[in-house]
Amino acid sequence: MSNPKPLRQTLKRARRELTDAARASAQARVIERIARYRPFLKARRIAFYVGSNGEIDPMPLAQIAAALGKHCFLPVLHPFQQGRLWFARWTPDTAMMPNRFGIPEPDPRTTVVLPARDLDLVIVPLLGFDTQCHRLGMGGGFYDRTFAFRRRRSHLQRPHLAGVAFDLQRVAQIEQQPWDVKLDAVFTEQRVYA
Repeated sequence: MSNPKPLRQTLKRARRELTDAARASAQARVIERIARYRPFLKARRIAFYVGSNGEIDPMPLAQIAAALGKHCFLPVLHPFQQGRLWFARWTPDTAMMPNRFGIPEPDPRTTVVLPARDLDLVIVPLLGFDTQCHRLGMGGGFYDRTFAFRRRRSHLQRPHLAGVAFDLQRVAQIEQQPWDVKLDAVFTEQRVYA
């Protein structure tokens, strides 16, 4: 997989071809699994993302977390460090605005913003994964750069990184690059890979 572009195209197409009913059913099962996951139950500060382009959308889980009194955050593009993310506090009442990619995010000027290392659990989007919890993202490297400290300090247990995907996004092997950050778990509608 020296050139991941064809694999990315194949995985995007497979994800888009899911019916709305299959997508909704899978999403409900993934959210149910994570809601019972020990790191979710113990976490106080959890980052989610707004699903787009056929991704599983973890925002219903964010609603559950907010109702449980957990502090919820969403990624926002870092204004000073190119290609990195900050995490802005989110509640069900938070006003959202589109970033330069058209993805809704809270306005970081009007809410609490945390660096990645202050989170307990991060729900991570992905395009592909393997059973060893290696992740193939969209290619921008935002999550890998933001969580690079986890790679350099493998003894760190926090934040816990949990990917969410449809099981059809699983591939035999993701070739690891030196900058890749491995996930702690991947949740699909079929099972949990950890």
